[in-house]
Amino acid sequence: MITMTDAQINQEQEQHSSTQTTFTVEEIRELLPHRFPFALVDRIIDYVPGQKAVGIKNVTINEPFFPGHIPTRPIMPGVLIVESMAQVGGVVLSLLPGMKGKFFAFAGIDKVRFRRPVIPGDQLIMTVELLSFKQKRIAKMQGHGTVDGNLVVEGEMLFSRMD
Repeated sequence: MITMTDAQINQEQEQHSSTQTTFTVEEIRELLPHRFPFALVDRIIDYVPGQKAVGIKNVTINEPFFPGHIPTRPIMPGVLIVESMAQVGGVVLSLLPGMKGKFFAFAGIDKVRFRRPVIPGDQLIMTVELLSFKQKRIAKMQGHGTVDGNLVVEGEMLFSRMD
């Protein structure tokens, strides 16, 4: 049985409490290179270092893609929903030890399913978890997105570090 001293417990609590768990859009811009119209994450509401992040995309009628997709029934394109999830994953990857300033590009997507449309007024909440990180180059992540607690998208994403 492993026991911890009071000092060790206090040190562990201090480390956990000093870890940033939320990020504003300005802080996300410092981590990711994406800019308008492809900056698709408005906030990180939960972050567990090396494990996962939960991000928000507030979907508005003013999005540049809605006039052409679909004018009479605006629907967020699936590829942009997946890109939004990938950007949440990019936050996790960019905060791994030694990865600050590194860029990870899509290398593949698997098992992606769309369960319902994402429309103006929706708040897309995306949870992305790191499944593996090999040789500090290739990452595999699992993501899912919900609107009002309903699953709208899920899938696996593969990333490759670009030097």
